[in-house]
Amino acid sequence: MGGYGSGRTGYKQKAEHIKSLDVNRLHREGCLRPGRRGHWIWSRDGTETGRVGYHTTERHFVLDYKVRVYGGDWETITQSIPLTYADCHYGGTRPYFRCNGIVRRRHCTRRVGKVFAGGRYFLCRHCYNVAYSSQSEPRYDRMLRRANKLRTALGGEPGTAHWIAPKPKGMWQRTYQRKRFEIEWCESKADQLFLSKFAHLLSAEEREMFFGQR
Repeated sequence: MGGYGSGRTGYKQKAEHIKSLDVNRLHREGCLRPGRRGHWIWSRDGTETGRVGYHTTERHFVLDYKVRVYGGDWETITQSIPLTYADCHYGGTRPYFRCNGIVRRRHCTRRVGKVFAGGRYFLCRHCYNVAYSSQSEPRYDRMLRRANKLRTALGGEPGTAHWIAPKPKGMWQRTYQRKRFEIEWCESKADQLFLSKFAHLLSAEEREMFFGQR
């Protein structure tokens, strides 16, 4: 297969387990300025786990690195990822990668915020069949995770056993009320989804109490 191909895997790789490049983070750190060159380094617990060289042109983010696929020999790769920019409603522009993967003889060209090192090249998650761990969670877990994130953002403790924190200093009252409403809605929705999933384990009296039906 010619071009940047992944030969889409038959299983979903987890995004959290794959090195990736986030175009917005690169932009914030000045790596997308034309003429910029250097190394992008990944680390975990203060220890380097990988790096790629890069340089930036007007319309491309060019990577230079070595890769070894399935225990084979090390290969030197130069990959030029197209950059595109979209106008923001509030002014300015926002950068995106244009995925240049070729899977099953079809060019991808998706406009994406992240590319993943799921194989020989850095491609979008669709080309590599990459999923986030949260996508495999039950929906009620996702609802509770969202509620807990909001709770801690307000300065409180996660979990329905705790009170929602009072309004932080400097926050608009309407903003605080909106966040409170979202926390309560997420937790209520999680309860409904959990009960619905395990309704078959409830007695007729319990089903009537929770759902109004026998």
